[in-house]
Amino acid sequence: MALTVRDATEADAPALSAIYGDSCVNGFGTFEEEAPPPEEMARRLAEVKQMGLPYLVAEAEGAVVGLCYAKPFRPRSAYRFTVEDSVYIAPGAQGTGVGKVLLTELIARCEALGLRQMTAVIGDSQNAGSIGLHRSMGFEHAGVFRSVGHKHGRWVDIVFMQRPLNGGDASPPSGAGQTLREP
Repeated sequence: MALTVRDATEADAPALSAIYGDSCVNGFGTFEEEAPPPEEMARRLAEVKQMGLPYLVAEAEGAVVGLCYAKPFRPRSAYRFTVEDSVYIAPGAQGTGVGKVLLTELIARCEALGLRQMTAVIGDSQNAGSIGLHRSMGFEHAGVFRSVGHKHGRWVDIVFMQRPLNGGDASPPSGAGQTLREP
């Protein structure tokens, strides 16, 4: 599958809604249970971009088949060098390498911003696809919160994974990451 990775635009909102919405309604990758409409996805996209963070899509044959973005890990200023990634792939494109292509570009862009840590908060400890993707990209297991969500009739865990960027904690930050301060 020939892929093109590019910055997401407001025109992508219907595709973002469809891809993310599938995970809301059918999966455990997010604990959101109702698919947000395109207008809400456009608002979320604008919010990420306003912070100066990357929000990417992958296209195959002119159709958006995946999305990936970084957002602040937590809102307090001490977390300003740490982001959390999110990756969602269209059902027909899962397991084809789309996630790896997107996450590779996301990591590169976050490193270019001078960020120092990337986290993944993965819904469902049985989510082998996402856990495997993150592990293949250098993320390490950092913990599990057991049974913190209830979705589709069962209790669901969240898995924390973490990957250093730009040497992680090996040296003090250089002043980059200022866009991630608490509002």
